[in-house]
Order: sequence, then structure tokens, then C-alpha cells
Amino acid sequence: MKDLVEYLARSLVDDPTQVTVTEIDLGPSVNLELQVAKEDMGRVIGKQGRVANAMRILLRVAAAKQGKRVNLEVVDPQ
Repeated sequence: MKDLVEYLARSLVDDPTQVTVTEIDLGPSVNLELQVAKEDMGRVIGKQGRVANAMRILLRVAAAKQGKRVNLEVVDPQ
């Protein structure tokens, strides 16, 4: 699932080298933290969060096939 988020995010942003995904395994669920460059935050989130929500839906489908739950969080760059 981490690879799916990286692929989607790198396809959207101008600077794909700044994309980092951190996976935190909590047993039956997985938390994914996506971090991109500050300039690319708008592209990843989208208008009214539509792009981020679409990524979350795709992740839920992929996770359901594996019998897991997944949560995607877009983290502000430092």
C-alpha cells in the first residue's frame, strides 16, 4: 500500500524526489503518512480535499483485499 501512495503522489507533484511515505503498522490497521514539498501540498490535497479523498478510497479498496484497514494522513512539511 505504501508503494501505491508513493506512485500516486509522485504522479501528481512537480518535485517527485520530495515525496516520502511513512508506514506505521498497528496490527489489523495501517497508518500512512504522506509528506510532499510545500509547493505541492495543493496538488496532493486538491480542491476541497477531493484528490486526497480519492487516494483514501483507493487505499481502502486495496486494504480490504488484504483484510486490513488503512488511514492516510497528509503531513505538513517541516
